[in-house]
Amino acid sequence: MLKAVADPARLRLLSLIQSAPEGEASVSDLTAPLGLSQPTVSHHLRILTEAGLLEREKRGVWAYYRLVPSAISAIADLLTPPRKRTTKKAR
Repeated sequence: MLKAVADPARLRLLSLIQSAPEGEASVSDLTAPLGLSQPTVSHHLRILTEAGLLEREKRGVWAYYRLVPSAISAIADLLTPPRKRTTKKAR
């Protein structure tokens, strides 16, 4: 999972999808904000999906992506220093 989010474009994709009005976005929603081509955005989305960070739902000709909350929480736990993790869980 960490390898999947190591790329700045992929981190930005996660942020864009999370902040989307419905909590989901299609490739066409993401190409302009990233300034990347459709094939490049699709490639990054595939990597994030294979890593378990995104879910993909096909509707007609469009595919919509949304975050997998448990996977995002797992990454947050990995990036939180051990002292803060124990304090946070004790609450």
